[in-house]
Amino acid sequence: MIGDYLGYATTFVGAGLISGAVVHHPLDPDRYTVIALVGAGVFLCATVLNEFVLQRQRPSASRVVAIVLASLALSFGIGMLSGGLQHFEDFPERAAMLIPFGLALSFVAYVLRYDAARWRSITGPTGLLVLVTAAVAFVGLRGIAADMAAEPGGGGHSHGEENTSDTETGRTAEREDGRNEDAGTKTPDASPGTDGTGTGAGEEEAGHAEDGHAH
Repeated sequence: MIGDYLGYATTFVGAGLISGAVVHHPLDPDRYTVIALVGAGVFLCATVLNEFVLQRQRPSASRVVAIVLASLALSFGIGMLSGGLQHFEDFPERAAMLIPFGLALSFVAYVLRYDAARWRSITGPTGLLVLVTAAVAFVGLRGIAADMAAEPGGGGHSHGEENTSDTETGRTAEREDGRNEDAGTKTPDASPGTDGTGTGAGEEEAGHAEDGHAH
């Protein structure tokens, strides 16, 4: 039971890591490349556990390689599809490419992984239906992404990043307000010569008059 659970859980954990890394890769290429590699490793471990460790029959070496490669392609296809659907509003142009390509890749990988004997279905009616669906999705989603980009404040995935222009505008306004307040509270300088000459002379004359020394 514990082996089945670990195989099931690691399969979806690996696919989840891959889907997040594929979509968010432009934000931090180095970081999300590592996450994608870790997700691929987790998914491959789940494949080995489910297909080789928990199974009594041991496939041939060529079959092992085919299973591993198809599983890896399937994980990336599902990751592209699920990640694009989840973050279409955040990355419309990127998601518009990930969704149809993920659909086509996951279908091909699924056939090669779980039903390799029917590989001809990839180029048959079923494969053609998937290809047409992916093409229609690509054209339609590209149009939607273009409309979203043309709208003010189009889709974007900031992850907490500040709007630099708004911040700078606010700081400039605060500086201007501070200058206006300083200019409003500053008292004007007294006119030169007014206090030193006219007022002094008037006081001297008033003093002479009070002492009775008027001339």
